[in-house]
Amino acid sequence: MRPHLNIGPPNPMSIKANDVDLFHSASNKALMQLLGQIDEMFDNYANEKTNMIEAAGIEELCSDLKMRADDVRMLMLAWKMKGKKQGFITQDEWRRGMKALEATSLEKLVKALPGLETEVRRPLIFKDFYAFAFQYSLTEELQKTLDIYSVCLLLKIVLRSRFPPQVDSFIHFLQIQKEYMVLTLDQWMGFYWFCNEISFPELDKYDEKLAWPLLIDSFVEWLRQNNNLLPCMMHSEITTPTATATTSAVFVDKKEIK
Repeated sequence: MRPHLNIGPPNPMSIKANDVDLFHSASNKALMQLLGQIDEMFDNYANEKTNMIEAAGIEELCSDLKMRADDVRMLMLAWKMKGKKQGFITQDEWRRGMKALEATSLEKLVKALPGLETEVRRPLIFKDFYAFAFQYSLTEELQKTLDIYSVCLLLKIVLRSRFPPQVDSFIHFLQIQKEYMVLTLDQWMGFYWFCNEISFPELDKYDEKLAWPLLIDSFVEWLRQNNNLLPCMMHSEITTPTATATTSAVFVDKKEIK
């Protein structure tokens, strides 16, 4: 009579230490190979002296990806990398983003971009991305506000495709009003909640008694006073301010707002 053979799954408790060591060794080897490929990509764009990707490297990356620097997908990449300083990408940030996207080559990065767009468009994730866009644009140490011109450009990049009439009207309002020269994160997020919660252009659910930023209260008051003019405002151009200012999704070069 043949002895009974146990052909079931192995008991995890019976795995030997050597087997665990071999598993970790193989895992570490695969990770090192992955990081090596990601670092090779990084080196193609990084400044050797600073070991960071700076403005020139970002422009080259944009060129290789066949997109403009103000393409929202560049800002999405910065968000995925959890970038800290606009206009600079550290090696750790690059590794974090490329690992998350499983991009070990330029070709794989290109293929990963549609999936990244889909991820960011999810409502809860988009809220985080929208907040990141503002904070990432604060280029000076201890800076808490963003000038109106940069806000308008950033709104067109980040939010206009989602809420075109609201964004166009808000941009027009920001350009003609005289009370606010800069926006805070709270005001920036207030407009996001306005777009998501208030019917437009009816505004019938807007309640001034709720804790809306005063800027949004002023915007709604202006909308109600100029409701018949809204169709003319839908495609307003962003007026260049007296001070020279240029904004992109990845880097900003502007005079510090005092």
